[in-house]
Amino acid sequence: MKTKVLVLAALLCAASAGSAFAAAATAPKPESHVSVIFVEPQKFTDVKQNSWGDNSPELLDQIKSFLCETGESYVAAGRHLEIKVTDISLAGKFEPWRGAQFDDVRIVRSIYPPCFKLDFRLTDEKGNVVKEGTREISDLAFQMRSAWPLSDPLRYEKDMMRDWFREEFGRARKS
Repeated sequence: MKTKVLVLAALLCAASAGSAFAAAATAPKPESHVSVIFVEPQKFTDVKQNSWGDNSPELLDQIKSFLCETGESYVAAGRHLEIKVTDISLAGKFEPWRGAQFDDVRIVRSIYPPCFKLDFRLTDEKGNVVKEGTREISDLAFQMRSAWPLSDPLRYEKDMMRDWFREEFGRARKS
């Protein structure tokens, strides 16, 4: 009898914990001040993880998350930044003439700089356009940067885009 009571108590605890997790998962997230849209990403110049594949959805997701998170620190409350990315070329290139063992090795040289092409629109709380434009963001001196962490395959692109946010929207606001 004691075992049945303990099992029943454990099941009740698990059920209540499960409903608490479900409630936390469905809690409304704070509204984002930044949205990123990739316009025809299958046609982007180079967002690949190897020389033979298509553009990588995983890399695009990482770029989107980075742009949203970084943009949040530059967009004031009540404003909204929409970024439409029209092309991306990551730093470096795959050089297939090096042989099959290099199919997934991106060769990073100064002649292969990162480049983002985008349109953006910053609006106020009433929807009025505060600032908008089309930009081609590239950094020919990307290898001269101290881009960290070294293990991040998108370190050059992230560092370049941080500079763009700072130059385009001023200093980051404090959280």
